[in-house]
Amino acid sequence: MAILKMQRISIYALSRYSKDILETLQRMGVMEIEKCRIEDSVFYQTDNASLSASFARSAALMTQAQEIIEEYVKEKKGLLSSLEGRTPLTLEEYENTAAKNPEALKLAYKLLGYKKKINENNSKILAYRAKIDALSPWENLDVPMTFSSTSSSRAIIGSFAEELSKEDIDLKLSQLLPDTDLFDVEVISSSSDMTCVFILCYKEIYEDLMASLRKLGLALPSSSATANPREEIKSLKTRIKKREELIAECEKAIASQASTLYLLRFFEDYYLMKAERYSQLDNISYSPHTFVMTGYIPEKDGEKLKKLLFEKYSAEVELEQAEGEDVPVLLKNNAFTAPAEGVLLSYSAPNRFELDPTAVMAIFYYIFFGMMFSDAGYGLVMSLACGLALLKFKNMEAGLKRSLKMFFYCGLSTTFWGLMFGSFFGDAVSVIFNTFVGKAPPIIPGITTPIWFNPTTGTGPTTLLMFSFLFGIIHLFAGLILQAVNYIRQGNFIYAVYDDLSWILVVTGAVFALLSTDMLSGMMGGFKLPSVFMTVGGIMAGVGALLILIFSGRESKNPLKRLIKGAYNLYGATSYLSDILSYSRLLALGLATGVVAGVFNQLGSMMGNSVAGVILFIVVFIIGHLLNIGINALGAYVHTNRLQFVEFFGKFYTGGGRDFKPYSVNTKHYNIKEDI
Repeated sequence: MAILKMQRISIYALSRYSKDILETLQRMGVMEIEKCRIEDSVFYQTDNASLSASFARSAALMTQAQEIIEEYVKEKKGLLSSLEGRTPLTLEEYENTAAKNPEALKLAYKLLGYKKKINENNSKILAYRAKIDALSPWENLDVPMTFSSTSSSRAIIGSFAEELSKEDIDLKLSQLLPDTDLFDVEVISSSSDMTCVFILCYKEIYEDLMASLRKLGLALPSSSATANPREEIKSLKTRIKKREELIAECEKAIASQASTLYLLRFFEDYYLMKAERYSQLDNISYSPHTFVMTGYIPEKDGEKLKKLLFEKYSAEVELEQAEGEDVPVLLKNNAFTAPAEGVLLSYSAPNRFELDPTAVMAIFYYIFFGMMFSDAGYGLVMSLACGLALLKFKNMEAGLKRSLKMFFYCGLSTTFWGLMFGSFFGDAVSVIFNTFVGKAPPIIPGITTPIWFNPTTGTGPTTLLMFSFLFGIIHLFAGLILQAVNYIRQGNFIYAVYDDLSWILVVTGAVFALLSTDMLSGMMGGFKLPSVFMTVGGIMAGVGALLILIFSGRESKNPLKRLIKGAYNLYGATSYLSDILSYSRLLALGLATGVVAGVFNQLGSMMGNSVAGVILFIVVFIIGHLLNIGINALGAYVHTNRLQFVEFFGKFYTGGGRDFKPYSVNTKHYNIKEDI
C-alpha cells in the first residue's frame, strides 16, 4: 500500500552512445523519458520522424510476410494460446538473431514476390474463366466467332436477349423482309435470357437483313477468338491449368518457409523497437559532442542504473528528488492486494499527495465479489481455472496475469461465502441424493447445510440485507478514515474532525438510534439495542450534525454564508442513506446466483431416476451452471466495481495522478528484458 518515490534523472554522455543507451533503457523499462529542451545555442534537437517511419514500414513488411505464410500454413494453436504471452529472449539470443537482418529482409521480399505472382495468376484465371463463361453459349458453333463471309455469302453471328426458337425468329423476320429464302437461321443455344444464333445469307441482302435483325434486338459478340468456341474454351482451360500449377508452386514455396515465421516475427518486433527508439531521439538535446536526456525513475532503481550506465558508457547520471504536479505515479503492493491495482488504475491513478487505497479496496473488493457470487462450487471453478492458467502459462502478459490473480482471490472469497450460505452448485448435492439415491443427503456443513445461514429461506433474505447494510457502513467509514489519514499526513488534523469524524458520528448515531427501535427489531429477528442507545445515538448524531453545520462551510468568512453552506452540506445525509441502500445489491446478486442455480438443478431432475433422467441432469447441470457462472460472475464484477468507484472513492479519493509509463519494449511476439 504505497506510492513509490520517484527521482528526476538526467543522463549526460557522448553523442555516439545515444542510441546504445536508448536501447539499454528500452530493454530495462525503468525510466520514463520526457522532452528535454535546453535553452542554449550550443544544444539542438534532431528530427528523426522519417527514420522512425522507415522502420515502421519495415515492421509492416515483416507483418505482411508473416500473413502470407499464415495464409497457407495453418498453425496449431490451443484454446488457451492467448494466455501464453510473448516468448522471452535473453540479450544474447536477441543479439544473435538481430544479426540475421539481411536474411530476414531477403526472405520477406521473396515471400511478397510469391504472393504477387499468385495474385497475378489468379487475376489471369479470373479473366480466362470470364471468357469461358462468355463462350460457353457458343460451344456448338463450328466456326470462329470472327467468321464473316464466303465468296457468295455473309455470316451473321449474334444473340437476342430473350428465349427464341428458330420458328420465332423466322416469323419475325418474315414480317420485315419479303423473301425468307435468301437466308438461313441456326439457333446455337437458347436460355431464358439469351438466344445465340448463326445466320447465313446472300451478300445482296446482307444490309437489309442486318437492319431487320437490329430492330429485333440482335447484339454482336465481343469475342475476337480466331478458333471456334469449343477449341478456344479448351485452350483457355489449358491456360488455366498452367496458371494453377504456377500458383501451386508458389504456395508450396511459401509453405516451405513455415519454419522462418519466428524470424519474421522477431524482426517485426525488432523494427518496431527501432521505430520507437528513433522517435525517442527527438526527446534528447544534443551538443556537437554530447547529449542530455531527462525523465523519471523509481528511487529504488536510480542508483543501480547510474552505476550501470557509468560502467558501460562512461555516462554521468544526476538523480534528485522529484517534485511537482507532473511527477508520475507507480504503485507498490503485496502479492495479495496488488492484483486489484488494475481496478484502481481503470478509475484513476492516485495523486502523489494521497494514500494508495489499493490494499483497503482489495479487501472489500474480494469480500463483496464473493458475497455477490456466493456459491462454493462456482468459487472453486473460478479459483482452479485461474490458478491452473497462472501455473501453466509463465510468460503471460502482466496485465492479464494481474486480472487472473484478482479473480483467483475473488474465487476463494466466493467459496468462503458459498460455504457460509450452504450453496454448492446451488442445492445440487441435495437434489442428486433425493432424486437419484432416494434418500436424504448427509449433513455436510457448507455443502448441504449452511455454516452460517441460508439467505434464500425464512428470515435469511432479511438477515443478509441487514448485514449488507452493515458491510456498506463499514466500507463507507473506511473511505472516511482514509480521507482523515490524508488530512493528517498533510498536517490538517482539524479537517479530519470536521469532514470525517463528523459524518462517522452522524451515521453511527443514526444506526444506534434505529437499532434501539421496535420497528427495526422485527427485521433483525428480535435483536434490539437497549433504550440507552437511543440517547447515545441521538447525542452522537447531534454532535456530528453540529460540526457539519458550523465547520463544513469554513471557507466562507461570512458567518451567515457559513451556516447556509453547513445546512446544505448537512442535507447531504440523504446521500449517505442512498449510498447505504446501494449495498442491497449484495443481497440481490447473492440471491440471484443461488436461486438460478437451484432452478437449473430442478430442471435437470424433472425426468427422475432413470437413464434418460441421469443424462438430462448431466446436460442441464453442465450447460445451466456454466451459463449461471458467466452471467453472475459478470454481474458481480460490474457491481463490485460500482461500489468501489461510486460509494467508496466518492468519500475520499481525489485521483488525477499520472500513471508511470517507462520507455520499454512494446513488442508483439518476443519479450527482451535486461535486468539492472
